Amino acid sequence: MSHAEQDAILAALAPVVDGLVATLGSFCEVVVHDFRRPERSVVAIAGSVTGRGVGGSMSEIGMGILARGDQAADELNYVTRTQDGKLVKSSTMVLRDSSGTVFGALCVNLDITAVTQAHALIGELAGLAAPTGMPTTTFGDDIDSVIDAIVDSHQLEQSKPWAELSREERLELFRSLDERGVFAVRRAVPQVAARLGISRASAYNYLSQVRTGSHTPQEHRA
Repeated sequence: MSHAEQDAILAALAPVVDGLVATLGSFCEVVVHDFRRPERSVVAIAGSVTGRGVGGSMSEIGMGILARGDQAADELNYVTRTQDGKLVKSSTMVLRDSSGTVFGALCVNLDITAVTQAHALIGELAGLAAPTGMPTTTFGDDIDSVIDAIVDSHQLEQSKPWAELSREERLELFRSLDERGVFAVRRAVPQVAARLGISRASAYNYLSQVRTGSHTPQEHRA
């Protein structure tokens, strides 16, 4: 793995983001991510669909790709909803060096809110049902806010607080967070512990059990 090669690929893509946004217009955002620093992965960006800048963090989707490592694949033409209500159609293309190592991504985000509203209006006039149920995705310059949003969404899915979760439900929560790349971020374990209201020791213990497949270690008091 050559860091110089990876740096060269990222540098070559920097002017591409401006060209794509100039071509596609103000509803487009193009982002280059460096996965070697997930807390501030944005190394080049044009457009303002998600409101991030250079030095900003990756999204939940980016962390999921990071978690899959060299097995990651492109994710194309998916639609999510931002926390402020925008509908965004995106494609995330992984960046690999000559050894096949995944080290970043090129992301294209299109704000399709207005187009979707027009589509819904036309569909209503034609008697067609509008699509619903788009997943919400958190974008932000601060990785902590992204992690908090992921933890909160898991808690909402459970519909009960941590204290009422069974041991298997607690392990599943940590397993899901790990699969989504949360723990690839530095400081993530203490932050998750604080968000859940448990001790750091408990959080590290649950993560260890998930990664080793063990269900027998003594648990620390939450």
